[in-house]
Amino acid sequence: MPDQAQMDQPAVGRDRPGVAAPPADLPLILDRSSRTALSKQLSGQLRTAIRCGQLEPGQRMPSTRALADALGVGRNITFEAYEDLLAEGYLVGRDRSGTYVAHDLAAEVPGQPRPLPTPSTAARWLRRQVPEPHVEDAITSGLLEFRVGQTDTRALPQTEWRRAWRDVAELDLPSDYDDPAGDLRLREAVAGYLKRARGLVCTADDVIITAGAVQGVNLVAQAVLEPGDTVGFEEPGYRLARQILQEAGAHILPLPVDPDGLRLDALPTGTDAPLLVYTTPSHQFPLGVRLSIPRRLALLEWAQQHDALIIEDDYDSEFRYGAPPLPSLASLDTNGRVVYLGTFSKVLSPAVRVGYVVAPPVLRDRLLHIKGRLDFHTSWPVQRALALLIEQGHLERHIRRMRRVYAAKRSLLSSALHGVRPHARLMGLEAGLHAHLELDPAIPAERVVAAARQHRLIVPSLSPYYLGTPDRNGLLLGYGGLSLPDLEESARLLARAVAQVSRRAAEADGWGNWLVNLEENWLCDPATPAL
Repeated sequence: MPDQAQMDQPAVGRDRPGVAAPPADLPLILDRSSRTALSKQLSGQLRTAIRCGQLEPGQRMPSTRALADALGVGRNITFEAYEDLLAEGYLVGRDRSGTYVAHDLAAEVPGQPRPLPTPSTAARWLRRQVPEPHVEDAITSGLLEFRVGQTDTRALPQTEWRRAWRDVAELDLPSDYDDPAGDLRLREAVAGYLKRARGLVCTADDVIITAGAVQGVNLVAQAVLEPGDTVGFEEPGYRLARQILQEAGAHILPLPVDPDGLRLDALPTGTDAPLLVYTTPSHQFPLGVRLSIPRRLALLEWAQQHDALIIEDDYDSEFRYGAPPLPSLASLDTNGRVVYLGTFSKVLSPAVRVGYVVAPPVLRDRLLHIKGRLDFHTSWPVQRALALLIEQGHLERHIRRMRRVYAAKRSLLSSALHGVRPHARLMGLEAGLHAHLELDPAIPAERVVAAARQHRLIVPSLSPYYLGTPDRNGLLLGYGGLSLPDLEESARLLARAVAQVSRRAAEADGWGNWLVNLEENWLCDPATPAL
């Protein structure tokens, strides 16, 4: 057994670099009014810390002097506690090195930390019912995937990106919290960008920087909705935004979508008019259609007549292919009826987690108050780096470059899936990073999903984006994050899956031979023209 001098060696282990000694503020509480000796209390608490994994096998223990000073007790107390644990085998002493948690406790001591206590699911404070959370499935290694919302970060301007971060790192960090509205330079840069790119004339005072567009939806929901208020929502639509509004107590009114976007004839009038309407007019999510100019103007007029508010989620308007840009609803609004949401997730990466809100002044004040309570402000270094990218023109050059990249992917996808006609139509190609493959009713989407999975391809169906019964049978093809070779292979596998399900359906109807011949023409003619 080591003597006290050995246990009083410096508290930094020499043979385990990088593993710090147990901190002096390890939660050890000694009760001087207890009948249990202080040394026994201490040894018991250290024993528990070892058993539940707070102190790891091989970790260096503080010296008896350092621990006694931290606890405000005599060294004899800590020395006796260490002696108990040494005798029991929880601690080991090393000549002229110190005292360590024993390594060979596996057979006696559980190696995992003790799990947190779990309350009853019937606890009074868990009575509130909330919708089941929408969580994107994890990316499965080794499988190809048409993942919606994924961007291509391989083409990021790495030199400019890194330079912006180096420039920010050379600045002194602010010593206080920032404005809840966000860094002034970024708000000025965003206002200038929106004027150039979306025709939306606003100032830095009109802009609020958020942690993505989703936080913008949440801010608006908290600012304007009371439980039971009706919200008009595109059907099918963006599930996460719908869930946020539901959790705010809103009654969701599904509004159908056709090739010209949101159908305004489905909007109630009079006292039944919804308080709020959520729409994605530039590239409807998930169908990919665009809200026509007449409907944009009519929607603004409806909102004015019914004292309603519109959330315009302009999530990927930067990417258009051969289609003229349409003005944003906010740029057409003359009555303060539109809250405009934008994000850097599609132009850079979802990992950036920065978006922005442009709101009428009276609503903006409410949004700022709520944001101040939620998270006060978005990370300053990230904001300043983005401001530099915009100010120096790098962001817009990157967007122009990515339009060409994504246009090439769109063209490849269209060409590769030409063979699925007439049993499927590729739609929503005018803009964005995903398309909608509408399937013939005789070819159930879920069967195509299952067949594609057998070919090691993941493709989502359209049905989960509906609140009610789906009126379309289709798939969503997120092509933004796929390389050209992977996209070509994914399209080939999808065409095979569609053909497989089609053949089975045809065989069930007794006309399989004709469809088998058609399938061979689909998959074997490399010169098939694009859609």
